[in-house]
Amino acid sequence: MHVLPRGGVVDLLRPNGPAPAPRWTVTASWAQQTSCGIDVVAFVVDDDEQVACDEDFVFYGAPENPAGTVRLHSDGPTEQTVGVDLTALPPAARKVVVAAAVDGAATFGDIGAIHIASGPGTSSAPLAQATLDAATTERTLLLVELYRRGPLWRLRTVGQGYDHGLDDALARAYGVDVADWPGAQRGADGGQLRGPGPGRR
Repeated sequence: MHVLPRGGVVDLLRPNGPAPAPRWTVTASWAQQTSCGIDVVAFVVDDDEQVACDEDFVFYGAPENPAGTVRLHSDGPTEQTVGVDLTALPPAARKVVVAAAVDGAATFGDIGAIHIASGPGTSSAPLAQATLDAATTERTLLLVELYRRGPLWRLRTVGQGYDHGLDDALARAYGVDVADWPGAQRGADGGQLRGPGPGRR
């Protein structure tokens, strides 16, 4: 088990050998909230940190990208998981960015610590953990990056936050055309993407 500080890095390897693990999950969890929700999302980006298409933005309104290589496996009030098939990602996909955004008026300073656990598959014990607890006024938070380094994939904890909502802070920066994105719409505050999926808050 690797306990990573902010900015810490670990190679994504099988628990019993040096070969890369083909499938990897990142789970983020936090304390129960009564005044807001939290949404975990992922972006599949190239060397220029741009998505190849809008559908490489994965969130609750579009829980997997077209190839099914990045998926939102679970979407609960205190824990959400992103799964990545590392071996099936195309060569142009250089990084998968996992982030979280507050759905409501609260900030990550109000929410408290975000706990990260990552490991191969959906049932294996995590091989890396981290706690991101330095946020104050931020409403969007970069959690981890899974990125290529030579023949291997690595995971880096980030913890960088932004005071803006998800679309202003990250989606546009990664090249997502928010205005035309069919899987989401702006919230009433104009800053958070919200999806139309059944059963959603």
